[in-house]
Amino acid sequence: MKGKVKTMRQTQLGKRHSAVTMLSILLLAGLFVCYVSGIIGSSGTALATLSSGFHPTLLAQPLFDEIHLKTHTPTYKAEIKTKGFSDVYFLDNTFDPGGHSGWHMHPGPSVVAVKSGTATYYSGDDPTCTPHVVQAGEGFVEASGHVHIVRNEGIGELETVVFQLIPAGESRRIDVPDPGNCHF
Repeated sequence: MKGKVKTMRQTQLGKRHSAVTMLSILLLAGLFVCYVSGIIGSSGTALATLSSGFHPTLLAQPLFDEIHLKTHTPTYKAEIKTKGFSDVYFLDNTFDPGGHSGWHMHPGPSVVAVKSGTATYYSGDDPTCTPHVVQAGEGFVEASGHVHIVRNEGIGELETVVFQLIPAGESRRIDVPDPGNCHF
C-alpha cells in the first residue's frame, strides 16, 4: 500500500496534541484578557478610566452600505468613502460642570459640534497636555484610534452633537487607561 497510513495510536496522539494546543491557546487568551482588563497585573488597578457627569443620548443608529460621496468645487473639496457596512451614530452628549468623557477612542471618525457651553479637548499622545478649547458654534474631529478626553471646565452645562462612522458591529466607544500625560 502506497502513501502514509496513520495508526490508531498516532491518530489519538494527534487529537490529544490538538486538544492540548487549543487548551493552551485558550488559557493564554484568558490570561491576556484578565491582564488587559486589570484583573491581574502589577499595578492592581483597573486600566480604563470612567466618565463622570457625562450623559450620552443616542439619537439614531442607522446601518449604511458602502458610502462613496464626493463634492468638488473650485474652492472646496469633501470626500467620504467607506468599504463595507457602517454603523452611523448620531448622539447628543451633555456634560455637567466639571464632567468629562473619560479617556477613550473610537474605531472610526467622529465629527463633534459644540451646541452650547465650552468643550475642552485633550489628546492622549500630547506630552504637554495642551487644552484645545472649542466654543459653542465650533467643532472638532476625532480620528479613528485617537485616544482623547473631552471635559467641561466651565460653570454651565456643555452640550455636543456627534456624528460617527463606525465599522458595522464594532463597539462605538473603547474606554482606555489614562495615558498619564495630563494631571487634572
